[in-house]
Amino acid sequence: MSTVIVFDVNETLLDLRSLDPIFAAAFGDAAVRREWFGQVLQSAMTVTLTGSYVDFAEVGAAALAMVADRRQVELTDEMRRAVGAGMRQLPPHPDVPAALDRLREAGFRLATLTNNPGPVVEAQLTNAGLRDYFERVLTVDEVRRFKPAPEPYRMAADQLGVPIDGMRLVAAHAWDVAGAMAAGAAAAFVARPGMVLDPLAPRPDIVGADLSEVADRIVQTDTSET
Repeated sequence: MSTVIVFDVNETLLDLRSLDPIFAAAFGDAAVRREWFGQVLQSAMTVTLTGSYVDFAEVGAAALAMVADRRQVELTDEMRRAVGAGMRQLPPHPDVPAALDRLREAGFRLATLTNNPGPVVEAQLTNAGLRDYFERVLTVDEVRRFKPAPEPYRMAADQLGVPIDGMRLVAAHAWDVAGAMAAGAAAAFVARPGMVLDPLAPRPDIVGADLSEVADRIVQTDTSET
């Protein structure tokens, strides 16, 4: 039974669609935001697989430069600042506060585990009105390896004082869920629009259309032994 739940932040708790107007203004197409964030994730995994490390904000800036180069758009300082500021002001998905209340009232300990640097995620959660839900805000900076490498999940369990199999990761990313499970943790997948599980990876025991459904299933599953 998992007593500690750690949450991914970007796209799982916070809605990146609020950045769409910034990308529409810069590139003439709001859909470029998805291209950019996909490049961010690819670049972060490349950094980890090649044994180097820069913080996630640097990865995001490099990915933005790559997308601009690919689309032959001149990247201005104003565009860089707008994306950076927008990342700190992301709103929560509408289902998030009530779902976190449900889990906290059921007795679960809540924390976050994100690729974002500490100051960025602290600003994100504070600005979104979510910071007080979490006893710890954990980031990969502590191990200098991006998820889905095993080290961040093991670090989170160590920091929270539980065995890895006593922790459940909640994420809207198939790669994050797969990484947590490979490290020995339980996982739950939030099937936000456009997000699907990877058929090459084991399926987590909890899957829901939104965080409310996931929270209900966690309560049903992880409190059944009490």
